[in-house]
Amino acid sequence: MRQAMAQAEVGDDVYGEDPTVNRLQDRAAEIFAKEAALFVPTGSMGNQIAVKLHTKPGQEVVIEERGHIYNFEMATMSAFAGTIARPIRSEDGSGILTWSEIASAIHVQSAYYVAPTGLIALENSHNLAGGSVMSRERAEDICARAHAQNIPVHLDGARIFNAATALHDSVASLARPADSVMFCLSKGLGAPVGSVLLGEKNFIAEARVIRKMLGGGMRQVGVLAAAGLVALEESPPGLAADHANAKRLANGVAELPGVKIDPEQVVTNIVIFDVTETGQAATAICGQLRDRGVLASGFGSSIRMVTHYDVSTADIGVALGALQQILKD
Repeated sequence: MRQAMAQAEVGDDVYGEDPTVNRLQDRAAEIFAKEAALFVPTGSMGNQIAVKLHTKPGQEVVIEERGHIYNFEMATMSAFAGTIARPIRSEDGSGILTWSEIASAIHVQSAYYVAPTGLIALENSHNLAGGSVMSRERAEDICARAHAQNIPVHLDGARIFNAATALHDSVASLARPADSVMFCLSKGLGAPVGSVLLGEKNFIAEARVIRKMLGGGMRQVGVLAAAGLVALEESPPGLAADHANAKRLANGVAELPGVKIDPEQVVTNIVIFDVTETGQAATAICGQLRDRGVLASGFGSSIRMVTHYDVSTADIGVALGALQQILKD
């Protein structure tokens, strides 16, 4: 990636003149079978551009209650798009919504004093639900029913390549029913920076304007797009190894005292486990892990670990050994 960045042919992307950015966008659109694509600095920006374009101020966005757009994007949908979230929980805890769950939260022809539904936001794979995945059939059902009520659907596909790998499907198949999709180059695919927003040509033309409003007008950004191209072309085949490592980690964590996790639910590269019964706070455990050279995130009573290109099978053993020491102490 660094070699590609050093050798990147660049131009002024604000004027659409950066050839490397254009190649990345064209290739992403081809892979996802979408009309057009836009390179953006972050997944959050891509998601918020989509929310802005799909909705009107005063509308609601139906989203699973642990969705990234709702929890980790700083209420930008309210501050910038003038919308509010209508969070709902998947009854089975998987984070993967059904149409019946979504339908219960939709307001289309209700009283004038009720905020109408402007958008349905899906997430695949689902971060806070432990990397759970939404099948093509589920996505098609939700999108078809939403479109029948003239409600657009945006897919937060930050880790959609992980979902496709787990489902033995293509990203184009998983994303096809949605009106727009965002995916990250900088997560499982391993690029240093960047995400891509995809949709119809007119939508992406408008998205370029909104990107500029958010400060995303980038000049010779081909130096970053070059790494994104490498990630897009070369990284997906390695995701299965990440998933295998995550399963090894989950199986090992399940044997630790005071830890709760169902390894069978780990299907991608995210491992989340409850440490309530260990008698130690999640943040305290994460601090001790850091001292031992292992990085993890604590939230509430749970710890989140993610496998990726820089994590080897041997590293899984190191992480498990560190956890065993901490919980034994």
